[in-house]
Amino acid sequence: MELLENFIDGGWRAAATELTLNVLNPASARVLAQVPLSSAAEVDQAAVAAARAFINWRRTPVGERIQPLFKLKQLLEDNLGALASSITNECGKTIAESTGELRRAIENVETACGMPVMIQGTSSEDIAAGIDEHMIRQPVGVAAAITPFNFPGMIPFWFLPYAVAAGNCFILKPSERVPITSQKLFQLIQAAEFPPGVLQLVNGGRDVVNAILDHPEIRAVSFVGSTSTARYVYSRAAANGKRAQCQGGAKNPVVIMPDADMETTTRILADSAFGCAGQRCLAASVAITVGDAQSAFTDRIVATASSRKVGYGGDAGVEMGPVISAESKRRIERVIAKGEHDGARLLVDGRTGSIDGYETGFFVFPTVLDRVPPHVDLARTEVFGPVLSLMHVNNIEDAIALVNDRTYGNMACIFTGDGSNARRFRYEVNAGNIGVNVGVAAPISTFPFSGWGESFFGDLHAQGHHAVEFYTQTKVVVERWPKDWSRKF
Repeated sequence: MELLENFIDGGWRAAATELTLNVLNPASARVLAQVPLSSAAEVDQAAVAAARAFINWRRTPVGERIQPLFKLKQLLEDNLGALASSITNECGKTIAESTGELRRAIENVETACGMPVMIQGTSSEDIAAGIDEHMIRQPVGVAAAITPFNFPGMIPFWFLPYAVAAGNCFILKPSERVPITSQKLFQLIQAAEFPPGVLQLVNGGRDVVNAILDHPEIRAVSFVGSTSTARYVYSRAAANGKRAQCQGGAKNPVVIMPDADMETTTRILADSAFGCAGQRCLAASVAITVGDAQSAFTDRIVATASSRKVGYGGDAGVEMGPVISAESKRRIERVIAKGEHDGARLLVDGRTGSIDGYETGFFVFPTVLDRVPPHVDLARTEVFGPVLSLMHVNNIEDAIALVNDRTYGNMACIFTGDGSNARRFRYEVNAGNIGVNVGVAAPISTFPFSGWGESFFGDLHAQGHHAVEFYTQTKVVVERWPKDWSRKF
């Protein structure tokens, strides 16, 4: 049984602990490896090494800092298949989904390679007679990211390439549920020849998280996970004087107008709700039909959900894999049961299916509940599973009011053929990522991954220029050079 290691100060190190967790393939419940639950002492080792490396790394010209990223980009391309298989085996998603998330990871590396342009400052001459003023960007120091289980190949790259290209050193704490992919990524990072201490990996659980939040050398923290944990991470990081960006949970509504193309809408929305087994922060979880859209969409989504092929993500033709754990499966099944108890009508029940050869896997099949009351738990709580709730209203005014009557604000989408309704929706809806005739409004790497309300804590998001601003601090220089001063020296 492979025992995973940490990557600290340029080399692999066995964790100084006997505490481990089994890493499971969620389709079969087979143990893939063991991950150590490292201690605060190992976070300290990584932070001290990073602080030491930062002295020279920040002085390395930005054009040289991005050279290892160019190497890493090619290494990711060359190893795409092996990495996708790793994600499928430990996370459960299909090979196509695993490959797609790696493509987004590579996009972020490519964008970060433009750091020589993105990090540029501004200047104004003669703000007063003979006085010039400049604003320059400098790295903040040591940064860390605490990443979730659902995108082990992509989400670290919302942060990592921008942080190091901007001159910071970086520590990754991956989810203890899916640490194998991070292990493989850091093997490629080692091959890309970053200087020792610039990029480091520390496996672990809550003790590692708290050590990151408390360590005085770590100046910036990025987090993706549940809202309750995001609030905790943000609060503790801020209390320790760190800057923080913390992505939380979501309950993403989609409005379907009567003039929408129902065949296309159903296909796109099914991919959004049931893709990655619903385990993504941009999964559609509530479909709000307006007027005559109700019957046309309901019949189609029931048929689509009932026919979706579920199984091990590495098998041909599989469209949806398992959820991450037995605990998640039980929790999702309880949510479905409570939703039915609270008045929803169960149209497709995903609790009863099984997969030949994978009977011990953590499978929940696509589930559809109709006429979900808007104020019950099912309508307002993040399920993080393949469960779609249906609601119905008479007009777009009621639809927008229903969309805005929630604490989350990650994503909201509308399907319509009417440009005025689309404009009104994107203008009035309270969400950071808006989709018009798309089911997953995921920004490309040059745009920030926005989030509002309890879906995000902080003010600078991941990716693009927001990442550059988050990982740099501005310095303003006001200077004057009188002619006669030079004669004194």
